[in-house]
Amino acid sequence: MNNFKLVVNQNGFREYDARWLYPDDINLEGIKHLGMGLGTQIVSRTKKNPRVIVGHDYRSYSEDIKKSLIEGLMLTGCAVEDVGLSLSPMVYFAQFELDADAVAMVTASHNENGWTGVKMGIEKALTHAPEEMAELKDIVLNQKFKFDTRPIKNNIKIGSFKTKADKMVFDIEDQYIIVDIEELHQYIKENNTKDLKLNDLISKLEWTIFLAKN
Repeated sequence: MNNFKLVVNQNGFREYDARWLYPDDINLEGIKHLGMGLGTQIVSRTKKNPRVIVGHDYRSYSEDIKKSLIEGLMLTGCAVEDVGLSLSPMVYFAQFELDADAVAMVTASHNENGWTGVKMGIEKALTHAPEEMAELKDIVLNQKFKFDTRPIKNNIKIGSFKTKADKMVFDIEDQYIIVDIEELHQYIKENNTKDLKLNDLISKLEWTIFLAKN
């Protein structure tokens, strides 16, 4: 899919969750693939553009892990809602309170520093069981991803991300780009963008290109 190094140790997929030593057994690219796999699974079991609650634990690197997981989820069309630093029960509660379709909590629970993982679930009050984990493992390791490619005008909306500001991922000129919608609207309102090229706009607004397609 791209030229980034991919590390995903297959032994990290356990019966009821996923656990790896980071970054030896899984790296950020691997986490993004996990997000794409989980997103593919969620969409297949729920609907297009399902809402997914995510959170992360206290480990210093967990927020970076979460960001990569979110990138993968968004590529499959998931609308991600990030509740930030959390305990697992808080994320499970948020799925009920916000009536979301699925949940993903970045945590390694009681394991010592250096470990990471994800607890995930689709049906409310239930996390993944062995059947769902085996399916997820197959999707990720064999890259059986399904991406959202529904057209919106000249671009393709892939997914969305909600925290302090709404963000969406667009497929523009064979690059997946995270776009802050409010920031884009404000920039267009204040500037003449008629002759502005895409790469200039990305640079000026400091957007993130997180996947350049081959």
